Amino acid sequence: MGRLDQFHETLATYSKHGWRLARVLMRPDALAELRDATGGADFETVPAREFPIDAMWFARPAEGGREAWELRHVSESPYALFELFEPDEAEEDREDVRREMEAKMKERLGAE
Repeated sequence: MGRLDQFHETLATYSKHGWRLARVLMRPDALAELRDATGGADFETVPAREFPIDAMWFARPAEGGREAWELRHVSESPYALFELFEPDEAEEDREDVRREMEAKMKERLGAE
């Protein structure tokens, strides 16, 4: 399976369960493949950002007005990190947590 196919398959799986694609992170070679295939750096209308690993951010509403976010490594061996945000949590604080999750995933997968 090609790399972009893995991204599409991951998106299809999460979409089927009510998640929306929020962000796309791609290694430089994957980003180049996307640009060659689409003529741009958007994956399904979401801008892709260069990153040391291939990953996708998904979000969906959760109980009690909270919002669930999941960072999913795009590979044959799935790995994901999950966080629930409270409705009154500041966006700046949420962004700090998302950056920490990205760092944790890079560390876990040995990518720098």
